[in-house]
Amino acid sequence: MKLSCLQENLSKGLGVVGRAVPSRTTMPILSNVLLATDGGQLKLAATNLELSIVHWVGARVETDGAITVPARNFIDLVNSLPPDQVTLEMDPHRLSLALSCNAVNASFRGISDEEFPLVPESEDGTGMAAEAGDLRHGLEHVTFAASTDDSHPVLTGVLLEFGAQSLTLAAADGFRLSVRHVPLLQPITHPFSVIVPARALGELLRILAGHEEPVAISTTARHNQIVFKLQDTVLNSRLIDGTFPDYRRIIPQSYRTRVVLGREEWLQACKRAAIFARDVANIVRLGINPGEVVVSAASAEFGEGSTALSANVEGDGLEIAFNVRFLIDVLSALDVPQVALEVNAPTNPGVIKALGDEDAFTHVVMPMHLGQR
Repeated sequence: MKLSCLQENLSKGLGVVGRAVPSRTTMPILSNVLLATDGGQLKLAATNLELSIVHWVGARVETDGAITVPARNFIDLVNSLPPDQVTLEMDPHRLSLALSCNAVNASFRGISDEEFPLVPESEDGTGMAAEAGDLRHGLEHVTFAASTDDSHPVLTGVLLEFGAQSLTLAAADGFRLSVRHVPLLQPITHPFSVIVPARALGELLRILAGHEEPVAISTTARHNQIVFKLQDTVLNSRLIDGTFPDYRRIIPQSYRTRVVLGREEWLQACKRAAIFARDVANIVRLGINPGEVVVSAASAEFGEGSTALSANVEGDGLEIAFNVRFLIDVLSALDVPQVALEVNAPTNPGVIKALGDEDAFTHVVMPMHLGQR
C-alpha cells in the first residue's frame, strides 16, 4: 500500500473512527485502527466489537493494500502534523507503515488486517432513510434520558420503533422518559422495533454534526445489528436484547395545570437553583401561581435562592419538586423559544413539551417529595 492524502482530511477521519477504539482491551487488534485502500480512497475503521465506525478519506492511491496500526499513537502523530500532504507506505514484509509529511518521518509497527474483525454488512430489503437534521434533533432530544446503570441493560439503550411513515425514539431511566418522532423519507411495509445502545447513538450524534444529506438506516440478518450510513461514514452497532417498557403507559393523558414559559429563562433559573440544590439531592421547587412560576432551592448549610418567571398559567396553582439536573438536561436539549409544563398533582409526573412541536416531542419527569430538604 502506498498513498497520499491531506493531513486535514486524515486527521478528521481518524477523529471519527477513533471514538470506536476501546480504552482498555485484552485483544491487541482492537487497539489498532485499520487503514486500507478501497475504490481509490483510504478506508479507516475501528471497533470495540459493540460499535464499529468506518470512514473514507479522499486519497491518491499508488498501490493497494491494508494494515492496522496502534490507534492512539497514530492519531496523536497525525494530529500534530503540519497542514500538508501526508504519504503512507506499507512494508508488507516487516508489517510496518511509514509516514512522511514535510520534514516529519515516522514508522509504525502493525498487525495484519486479516486479524481485524469483520464489520457486518446491511441486509438487503431492510433499508430506511431519514433526513440528517431530523435524526440529529431526535437523538439530541432523547439520548440524554437513557440510563447509565448497566444492571438494567435495556434502559441503557434507546428504543427505535420503525413505523409505516415515521421513526419513534424513546429513552427512559426509571425517573424520566423522552420520546421523539422523526419522519422517514420512504414508507416501510413491515414495522418493527430495536433497542440501540445510547452510547452508540451518542457517537452517531457527533458524526451527524454538520451533515445535511439523508442517513440510510438498515439492519443485518436477524436484526442483531443496526447500520447508519452517511456519505463518507458508516456506523454499525450491536443491538440490545430484551423488551423495552411500554412507555406509552407512562405518559399522562390529561393535566390539571399547564404552564407556558420561556425555555431559556427557565433554564437559567434552574442553573441558579442548582447552586443551592447540590447538597439536597438536587431538589428544586416550582411554585406555580397565576401569571408566574417561582423556581427555588434551599440548603440548610449554604442558603437559598429563587427566581420568579413570568408565565402563562392555565388551571390550579400548586407546588411541585423535581430533580434540577433532569430539568437542565431537557431544557438544554431543546431549541425552541417556549416550552409547556403539564402537571396534575405534586405527586404525579410532569410532562414537558416543546411549544409548536407538541406532537413530535414529549418528556416525562417524575417528581420528588416536597418534604425533602
